[in-house]
Amino acid sequence: MKTFYPKDLAVPDFHALLQGSIAPRPIAFVSTIDQEGNVNLSPFSFFNLFSTNPPILVFSPSRRVRDNTTKHTLENVKEVPEVVIHVVHYGMVEQMSLASTEYAKGVNEFEKAGFTAVPSQEVAPPRVKEAKVAFECKVNEVKPLGETGGAGNLVICEVLVAHVDEHILDEKGVIDPYKIDLVARMGGNWYSRSNGEALFEIPKPLRTLGIGIDQIPEEIRNSTVLTGNNLGRLGNVESLPTKEELELFGAGREIQEMRIRFQNDQASWLDHLHQFAKEALEEGEVEKAWKILLQEK
Repeated sequence: MKTFYPKDLAVPDFHALLQGSIAPRPIAFVSTIDQEGNVNLSPFSFFNLFSTNPPILVFSPSRRVRDNTTKHTLENVKEVPEVVIHVVHYGMVEQMSLASTEYAKGVNEFEKAGFTAVPSQEVAPPRVKEAKVAFECKVNEVKPLGETGGAGNLVICEVLVAHVDEHILDEKGVIDPYKIDLVARMGGNWYSRSNGEALFEIPKPLRTLGIGIDQIPEEIRNSTVLTGNNLGRLGNVESLPTKEELELFGAGREIQEMRIRFQNDQASWLDHLHQFAKEALEEGEVEKAWKILLQEK
């Protein structure tokens, strides 16, 4: 058994130790708004339920370890003390991860991550239509835990109204853990699922500025083959393949055979391209998927 004292480790190292061992952690997917009406959407895995009567949820947007700056969510709740907290299911996890990208203030993560914003009933921030459960809350208190990088800020939220997708309820009206299919954070890039599936990994987007789902060509964004998770992974790239890279890839046997096979059937050509790209995405080959999707007939 190795013993560690926080003072003996660099903050990022002890941070990784804590996150790797205190898991799985539920994810609060939080929408906020500032005084100018700019919307922010961001996930936090320092989150849980702390009281039923009154119904209290607490999440913590920590100060950034690398430079001790604060997150837009924290700044927003100090200006407009209202939030919508969504739980995250597997069908939206890639888009949720994309929303964690550190976009500049004023960039709308609903648009970047491809989510639909719908008006809330009791609070100013909109809620995510694609979420299976959403809690509209007022912020009762923001309690800072320190002033250095890595210090948390407890955002204590009181639930005013809950929105629940009726399809996740069982015959008794209780939430079915298999139907809700929640995901939780492990250490590093790892996640887990509530439906009993094995662990899975998603590349963390924090070090890059992904182009976002809003920048994906419309015919790809509206694909009947690609899922929201597929689009989330596609949106988490900094740039698209060059013309030269596309031409080189397009000269390969697989694409050439598809061109010949579907030379008189544009719909089937696009469908098979998207299927081919989906297979590449499921293998983690995002660059290859983009090269497939951007091929012209």
